[in-house]
Amino acid sequence: MSDTRIERDSMGELQVPSQALYGAQTQRAVDNFPVSGQRMPVQFIRALLLAKAAAAKANVKLEQISADQGQAIVKAVEQLLEGDFIQHFPVDVYQTGSGTSSNMNANEVIATLASRVQGAPVNANDHVNCGQSSNDIIPTTIHVSAALAVHEQLLPALQHLTATIDAKAQQVHQHIKTGRTHLMDAMPVRMSQVLGGWSAQIKAAQARIQALLPALQALAQGGTAVGTGINAHPRFAAGFAAELSALSGIEFTPGDNLFALIGSQDTAVALSGQLKTAAVALTKIANDLRWMNSGPLAGLGEIELEALQPGSSIMPGKVNPVIPEATAMVAAQVIGNDATIAIAGQSGNFELNVMLPVIARNLLESIELMANVSRLLADKAVASFKVNDAKLKEALSRNPILVTALNPIIGYLKAAEIAKTAYKQGRPIIEVALEHTDLSRDQLETLLDPEKLTAGGI
Repeated sequence: MSDTRIERDSMGELQVPSQALYGAQTQRAVDNFPVSGQRMPVQFIRALLLAKAAAAKANVKLEQISADQGQAIVKAVEQLLEGDFIQHFPVDVYQTGSGTSSNMNANEVIATLASRVQGAPVNANDHVNCGQSSNDIIPTTIHVSAALAVHEQLLPALQHLTATIDAKAQQVHQHIKTGRTHLMDAMPVRMSQVLGGWSAQIKAAQARIQALLPALQALAQGGTAVGTGINAHPRFAAGFAAELSALSGIEFTPGDNLFALIGSQDTAVALSGQLKTAAVALTKIANDLRWMNSGPLAGLGEIELEALQPGSSIMPGKVNPVIPEATAMVAAQVIGNDATIAIAGQSGNFELNVMLPVIARNLLESIELMANVSRLLADKAVASFKVNDAKLKEALSRNPILVTALNPIIGYLKAAEIAKTAYKQGRPIIEVALEHTDLSRDQLETLLDPEKLTAGGI
């Protein structure tokens, strides 16, 4: 049996692998774009298949295709989603900017399987693609895939991270450490206050992402080629959104202005910006953990992160903060992805953005990376670190900045003199203050009590 078969499209004949479910247009894309070896993300293809099933259901109700054709298309999608469907989608990310190659890849694969189900031909363009254009189905799929990933992966991961931080904050509330500004000793803070700041950052990032969901769940579908809806039934957009909502469990709606949703990718750019903000917050948390864990002898040594693997191929016994490092690298990638998405978002030329595939790829990668590393950070760094209370107390007892609490009593200049003397002589601040003020030890112990100082006020 031959390894290839002949397929035909509007440009002529082409050889296609004999076992491939796709046809000529997909093969042309495979031949034309040997760029990266990266296929479109699994989440994107899954969303595209769901969109094709929703379109078929809507078109049957609108009498645009027959019930048998619609049922065959839906059955083909179900078969694909139940198996290793990505093998049937070989088109490179770096393809035509509209994503037409990926759209036709899906149309051809579904048509092949649907024809087998029905026992009669189902056409890739006339039936599977009925009422659609690559120019509205690909922007729609970007929104759908991102919305599914945010709902199913990212928001639960961020909620898990904040819940873990909040629980840890309660566990370490009694511990008080030297605060630091400019990496220099500052007034004391509770460990729970430090973690509370982290939690607030992630909760704020989560809220900003959630605020974008209504826009993300508004779809371009129904605009077809340029936004006018040519060849789509007038009620197709609403019917499609309803069917997709039922299939996905997420409420999708027709966009208010289809021209904007096809000609631009502003919502994807905005979501990527919020992912970048969340990545910056994760970097802050990761770096705090790394600094507090540093040492254990020549660094701060305030906490001990869980030992997960040997840290050196040459230095025995070395253990490194690998989860915070992985988190920082993910954040760097997400920030880089955001730059690409911003540039791609500028490429809305007249009625179509022409960098859709790379927007989809980078946006979905950022969501997945952020979701995965947030859970790792929660479970293998935040939840499991141990506090070195002795080291915290040693540093606090020698912290000359505690003298700040005496400012209202002895004045800034006198307090600065005491702080410099204590630092120069390596002595506890309370001993130097006893020599340079009229305050008693009991008064100084009360005024310089780190626990009280974490509450602020006078």
